[in-house]
Amino acid sequence: MDLILNVCDQYFLTPHVYPVDWAEDWIVRQAISLYFITTIGGGLLYYITASLNYSTVFDHNLEKHPHFLKDQVRLEIKASLEAIPIMSFLTVIAFLFEVRGHSKLYDDINMYGGVGFALFSMLSFLFFTDMGIYWIHRLLHNRYVYKYVHKPHHKWKIASPFASHAFHPIDGFMQSLPYHIYPFVFPLHKLTYLGLFVFVNIWTVSIHDGHCRVPALLRSVINGSAHHTDHHVYFDYNYGQFFTLWDKIGKSYRHPSLFEGKAPLDEVNRLLNKDAKSD
Repeated sequence: MDLILNVCDQYFLTPHVYPVDWAEDWIVRQAISLYFITTIGGGLLYYITASLNYSTVFDHNLEKHPHFLKDQVRLEIKASLEAIPIMSFLTVIAFLFEVRGHSKLYDDINMYGGVGFALFSMLSFLFFTDMGIYWIHRLLHNRYVYKYVHKPHHKWKIASPFASHAFHPIDGFMQSLPYHIYPFVFPLHKLTYLGLFVFVNIWTVSIHDGHCRVPALLRSVINGSAHHTDHHVYFDYNYGQFFTLWDKIGKSYRHPSLFEGKAPLDEVNRLLNKDAKSD
């Protein structure tokens, strides 16, 4: 995150925003800057990605499903934009430690073995965070936790891409913790980290669109939209974020209904066909 902070400082914050006696490395200034960068940047990334997905990928027939709420898209956006500023406040703590040099993020691509290690660290990041999110997600479904923290996200039984960030702020922050823990435990190139941050947000949007794009050979391995749709519909299955590994280990894996012609979109299409025949 210090790469983005440095650019913002150089071209905007230092010349146009902060008093001249506010040093760029002052922790208070860094915290304020990181909060607004995270809130505005995260909000824009969410809204732009979800809007593009909603307009180009999402099948709008899903909005005709009986469980798709009235004004649901507006409500999802409202919930997301209310949660993001609070999640950002919590996230800034991790970013502040990173910016001040307490993580294992590094600049020199050759420090840990060049491009090869950077590519390996991408896979390592995905597997590590998938494991962490799986167990955090299961904890959020504990009946003593669920009704206070995770229930708002399951309000969207038939989700749209805009539901991706429509969390209780504590819920969203808890599920993001593995992303922040990783660079304090394992070396990770700073550009790789930024790229993964963007990817994670795009992926989170994509698994809420109800459209399966995973190749057939990988459908038992990759936890895509088909799997996550069943999580929203059936509740106690497919807690993973990227892979199905931990669901299979934890005996919470469910073969997606989409692959059996029983997904919510299939139900809507059957109803529409029935109505068309009756006309």
